[in-house]
Amino acid sequence: MGKKAFITGITGQDGSYLAELLLGKGYEVHGLVRRSSSFNTWRIDSIRDRLVLHYGDLVDQNSLVRTLELVGPDEIYNLAAQSHVKVSFEMPEYTGNVTALGVMRLLDAVRDLELPARVYQAGSSEMFGLIQENPQTERTPFHPRSPYGCAKVFGHWISVNYREGYGMHVSNGILFNHESPRRGENFVTRKITMGIAAIKQGRTKELRLGNLDAKRDWGFAGDYVEAMWLMLQQPKADDYVIATGNTYSVRDFLEEAFSHVGLDWQKHVVVDPKYFRPAEVDILLGDPSKARKQLDWTPKVDFKGLVRMMVDADMAGQGR
Repeated sequence: MGKKAFITGITGQDGSYLAELLLGKGYEVHGLVRRSSSFNTWRIDSIRDRLVLHYGDLVDQNSLVRTLELVGPDEIYNLAAQSHVKVSFEMPEYTGNVTALGVMRLLDAVRDLELPARVYQAGSSEMFGLIQENPQTERTPFHPRSPYGCAKVFGHWISVNYREGYGMHVSNGILFNHESPRRGENFVTRKITMGIAAIKQGRTKELRLGNLDAKRDWGFAGDYVEAMWLMLQQPKADDYVIATGNTYSVRDFLEEAFSHVGLDWQKHVVVDPKYFRPAEVDILLGDPSKARKQLDWTPKVDFKGLVRMMVDADMAGQGR
């Protein structure tokens, strides 16, 4: 009999890739979805009939307890969050309730039910914020620069606390920026590739963006979910930086994406101050050597391949 996995945030970018990976490994995959007026499942439509979905929410402890008791999973992947940095400045309380306290609710439900499940907590490079060293490792001090980053720091340390205090198998993945054709439309990489498609198709002439100098360590989400799975296969829970070890600016992304379709980005991109963050994170660069050594994990898609994959998908109308 195959293992059971439970994924929060299964309808998101990472959740959809992780669900596909686990199904391919013979898992019975369960997912938590929020009840809303619009059921946004396009990322998992191709595998929907192979999944078991449950209504619930990280802000509702009772729904977590009921669902976990019903499913009895072997592995739990907590990917649900209010994950947009700029939105977190506009909705800090909601971000903290979901992205921070939601982690504690989930872990407490696992503890109360005395489930032997292994748990993965999705951390973020935004926890480093005002960076203390370059590149960032598992030992680099956190200095978050947004409500989202602060909430993720809470999620990280409460996971460590439950691991050390209760002996739970809880691993933190400190994931640097990871993108794909399934990335949300309000993230800068997807705004760029969708904007290119709109320009090429004559639907618009310009693309408005914020800080073009921000540098990020960008990887492919499909590679990163494999690292999540590998963490829960280890005999001992731990924390891992998942990154490519390379950094590129938003301007670099623009140049690669626009040149791929024969356009000059400088003729179409307008810098708009309204897209700047109140506190910017200038550069993020991860050191994935621990994951490479202990998990035998390396990313397969490089920066150029990632950008072109996303542009091609939006040009073909494959995204949403």
